Amino acid sequence: MTAPTAPTAPGSGRAGDALGALARFSANTRLAMIPRPVVTKAQHHVLDTLGAALAGSASTETTALLQLLAASEPGGAGTVWGAGPRVAPRAAALVNGVSAHALELDDAGGCDHSGAVVVPAALAAAEVAEHPVSGARLLAAVIVGYDVARRVLEACGGYAPHNEAGWHSTGTCGPFGAAAAAAAVLGLGPDSTAHALALSASFSGGIWAFVHDGAMSKRLHAGRAAEAGLTAALAARHGITGPRGVFDDTWGGFLRTIAPGSATPAALTAGLGDRWRVSRCSIKPYASCRSTHSSVDAVAGLLADHELGPDDVASVHVRLSAFIHGMCGAAECGTLAAAQLSLPYAVAVRVALGTADLTAYSAENRASAAVRSVLDRITLEVDESMTGDTEPVITLTTRTGACHTGQVTDPLGSPTNPLDSAAVTAKFHGLATRVLDPAVAHTVADTVRELPDLPDVRVLLSALATAAPGPGAPTGAQGRG
Repeated sequence: MTAPTAPTAPGSGRAGDALGALARFSANTRLAMIPRPVVTKAQHHVLDTLGAALAGSASTETTALLQLLAASEPGGAGTVWGAGPRVAPRAAALVNGVSAHALELDDAGGCDHSGAVVVPAALAAAEVAEHPVSGARLLAAVIVGYDVARRVLEACGGYAPHNEAGWHSTGTCGPFGAAAAAAAVLGLGPDSTAHALALSASFSGGIWAFVHDGAMSKRLHAGRAAEAGLTAALAARHGITGPRGVFDDTWGGFLRTIAPGSATPAALTAGLGDRWRVSRCSIKPYASCRSTHSSVDAVAGLLADHELGPDDVASVHVRLSAFIHGMCGAAECGTLAAAQLSLPYAVAVRVALGTADLTAYSAENRASAAVRSVLDRITLEVDESMTGDTEPVITLTTRTGACHTGQVTDPLGSPTNPLDSAAVTAKFHGLATRVLDPAVAHTVADTVRELPDLPDVRVLLSALATAAPGPGAPTGAQGRG
């Protein structure tokens, strides 16, 4: 399909036209205009985000944030997923976004973590919409949000250049996707949507400083982006204007300010309405930074192919790019956040424990002598010839002196090696039932499956709000071991 047309939204010049095009696309896209495989994939990402958030609702970060809100904010009608307290809708977007990102189990490859940004904003918007919101409207809004968030990142030059500059793209580019989704749910026209997108630029932020000590600030970036996008859409609904030249190459423009050396403005609209960005996103099978996943798969393949156990491994050598090394090269695992950003730890638990799922990141396993023993056998070598997008090369040496080398370019869960529907559903139930009654988890999953035909998404919100606590908090949710 081609991008929907509508009266010109605010904007001038080439970049201004991009703002208008994104606004018209966001306001006028309907589910019937989107290919069915794209819709199905979006449903997978909604379900996956809800599962990650439900498990994350018991995390240290979410617990602390709810305490903060209880001490400083009045309540409201917003739903905190997992039967949390009622809060204001913008606070709900914040809390649910933090929960979705809290355990590193949310999707990747969008803004980067689009699900934790877009889905909380869209569902919070549904609670303040003037009319009931259908599942079809919600899904179309989510798909549009994924598209806009990723396009802004691509306009910044792409994931590697933008993040190498120190920006955390979930926080910087996510607000645009959240604003697009919230505006679509609220039924804003192209002009108001353009103002919402322009306003979201002023709410953009998020730096990678957390990588050095495993600080919890990373989790806040997703929630703040969701809250920012919803705030921008609500502000635009009430007549607050955003800068018309937000994408123009002038002093103060978003791209010139935040990506002065890498901006690619044409990416904002290239293939708009034809190449759906949710289709290039990944669903994580492992509870760690996506940049560690190919190494986990490579190690798993070598162990299986050569019938090796932990005691057979003398050493593991990882050749990787400077970008991945800077982001995930530390072997620190004293905090959950630090461990989940550690490529050596991800490799170590796959060798020592046979898994890299959420249980591998428990405080007990992070302190395990068996895991530490493998960690001590891992060495990293930066290869300056590798680009930031190149996956690491793993060489496993056995105690008999044999060397086995592997590289996985399409890790499990990626668009070229996706989890199927059954695996996505199984992941959801494994996470959701940590805090929800299994019957309620089934209701949530069934409702997401029926979204294209659902008259009112309040059915889904009701299930998320009234769920009874399940067997307990997720293993490893503690901030420190």
